[in-house]
Amino acid sequence: MEGEAVLETVAAMAAAVAALSVHVCGGVCAGRGTVTESATAGTIVGALGADPIRDQADACLDGLAEVGRMEARLAALKVHFAAGYAAAGVAMTAPAVSPQQRIARQMAVTAEVACVLTVSERSAAALLAESATLTTGLPLTLSALLSGNISWQHARVMCDETSGLEPAAAAALEAHFLDPEAPFAARGCPAGELVPGRFRAKARSWRERHHPVNMEVRHRRSMQDRRLEYAPDRDGMAWLSAYLPADAAAGVWARATEAARALQGPSESRTLSQLRVDVAATWLLAGVADGTPSPAAQVLVTVPVLTLIGAGEEPALLDGYGPIPGSMARRLVGDGAGSFLRVLTDPSSGAPLEIGRTSYRVPKAMRQWLRLRDGRCPFPGCSNHSLDNEADHLLAWSEGGGTGVANLGQPCRKHHRLKHLTPWRPDGATRDQPPRWISPSGRSYPSEQQDWEPAPWPAAGRY
Repeated sequence: MEGEAVLETVAAMAAAVAALSVHVCGGVCAGRGTVTESATAGTIVGALGADPIRDQADACLDGLAEVGRMEARLAALKVHFAAGYAAAGVAMTAPAVSPQQRIARQMAVTAEVACVLTVSERSAAALLAESATLTTGLPLTLSALLSGNISWQHARVMCDETSGLEPAAAAALEAHFLDPEAPFAARGCPAGELVPGRFRAKARSWRERHHPVNMEVRHRRSMQDRRLEYAPDRDGMAWLSAYLPADAAAGVWARATEAARALQGPSESRTLSQLRVDVAATWLLAGVADGTPSPAAQVLVTVPVLTLIGAGEEPALLDGYGPIPGSMARRLVGDGAGSFLRVLTDPSSGAPLEIGRTSYRVPKAMRQWLRLRDGRCPFPGCSNHSLDNEADHLLAWSEGGGTGVANLGQPCRKHHRLKHLTPWRPDGATRDQPPRWISPSGRSYPSEQQDWEPAPWPAAGRY
């Protein structure tokens, strides 16, 4: 950004803040008079109509959205100033003659930024590193941040997920999510309409599938680091965590969840989370105790056809986790693992072909298709994956709704209750797309879609 452009941006944002203060807080939110359109802040609210409380609510929601865009633009300015100061710091000093001198100068710059922002030096160092990444290697991300289309949290996710990638690979990841004209651009709602946690999951999944280093190689390397960790905490509690292959972790989680659900009932006061950890602790300490069931839960494993037959290296997808190495998927399918349900995908489109059936119990085909279509609860930003969710009619059966995939969703229990107890409602599902959600204010929020894409075809003679 040139100096004149920076000043124009600052002036426009100052005018927008003033407009919001006058129009939202001084007008509708205080219940006084009418408000007009602001050229700088965008349309906040029109004249008060027949329902001033509704107008007030709409104005405040519009104001929140506008402030969010301003925060993103301010973050872009912060990036510009941080990168500019770092560059000026280098220009004002003679070239470092030793690694120690270079490190000392970086420490000096970091300390200055930390002091001027009143943050820790660790936070300042992170800001400087992210600013350098955004200004030198992620132009689409910085542009989206400056326009207010993504938040600072989204920009940080992009910095994290492109870390360690070659420039071409980083540019491809960035383009997939931020350039609608890119080949096989991300489907569904734009990156800025995903909560940062869900955006991270999608970006990480895409990175895993397209990483220049084969996933089998990375998986073998990471396997060497598997471990169990223990960390004391307050109030007589502690954390126990395991770093282990994804299929094993998913299987443990699924079986503990199903066992916990089997214990739920009118006389059980423990929550699902409490039951899950109690079951796992019982299994670890004493084996499967009497009265604690150990059902074989069913976890979807989506496997490209070419990967299954060993003719391709496209990663498979493990429900609730993301991409896994093809060798892991072939082992799960070949061993007949009863906790995993195989799904094959078309190499030409990445779309599902069929749901495999083995000797273990298979839920109704429609329920399985919902799990495959949605992947998780379709409420915007929710990460509860398909194993934890409930099939539900969008238009109630009693109101004429049919039992077809286009009239079904699989919200988690929290958002299932939200649908039945409040005016929030899902709408517009199709065979291949989850429903969007309509809020009590009438706003429409898109659901995240599965990011299917064609598999790379193997080289000639591979078959």
